[in-house]
Amino acid sequence: MKIEVTRSARRRKTVQARVIDGVLRIAIPGHMSVSEEHHWVEVMRAKFDRQQDTAKVNLAARAADLAAVLSLPTPTSIVWSERQRTLWGSCTPSTGAVRIATRVAAYPDWVIDYVIVHELAHLEQSDHSEAFWDLVGRYPLAERARGYLQAKNGAAD
Repeated sequence: MKIEVTRSARRRKTVQARVIDGVLRIAIPGHMSVSEEHHWVEVMRAKFDRQQDTAKVNLAARAADLAAVLSLPTPTSIVWSERQRTLWGSCTPSTGAVRIATRVAAYPDWVIDYVIVHELAHLEQSDHSEAFWDLVGRYPLAERARGYLQAKNGAAD
């Protein structure tokens, strides 16, 4: 994707980015150094890359399929979350809402499915008890996906 950076004397603190006609246009404060500009270009490019990855995955359909096949609860809502920096997913059992970190969208499909299954299992069993892991274990690639996540990020829970 082509990138254009605009410096503004009026902009003091914030950095803004939008895609217009296939160009990622980034507006930064005029006082930023070249290294700060490079940093923000990378941050914004990564953010828009993650958004493109998420557009390829229909979370609601995937969650419904997995819930049906594995006899797990169906979430009331499931969305991508840009705000999750350390978790792969989270849920609120009382409302049935599930959130999946946008960075997961770049992982293989079977890993995305595992993260969804993990959160669906929390809708039924909120802790990480043996009963919870029995629910997660219904997913045939659960151990493989946990290994992938451990190797990728250093932890699996």
